[in-house]
Amino acid sequence: QVQLVESGGGLVQAGGSLRLSCAASGRTFSTYAMGWFRQAPGKEREFVAAISWSGHRFLYADSVKGRFTISRDNAKNTLYLQMNSLKPEDTAVYYCAAAQTLIPPIRTSEYDDWGQGTQVTVSS
Repeated sequence: QVQLVESGGGLVQAGGSLRLSCAASGRTFSTYAMGWFRQAPGKEREFVAAISWSGHRFLYADSVKGRFTISRDNAKNTLYLQMNSLKPEDTAVYYCAAAQTLIPPIRTSEYDDWGQGTQVTVSS
């Protein structure tokens, strides 16, 4: 099991940028595939991006491709999500999650551990 804590959310104008961080506890962070998900009010939690344990394989939702970048620093036990060209429709609570798989999954059911989330609000 790994404990996850997100940070870096906030209020930003459309077109702006934010960088989310997810700090993981435990010495096995480097063995987990990691993902970012988001949930807007009244909507289901949706996949945003995922990265393999090695950091060499990436997956992105079509809605964020070209604007968001997922990365990880295994030495610091930290996952990142760089979000550029933000849009009002990106407004949501963003969650990081960990999965004990080789291939980063895109379904919530395949993730084992979740953070508490951080709010991102994009104003128009």
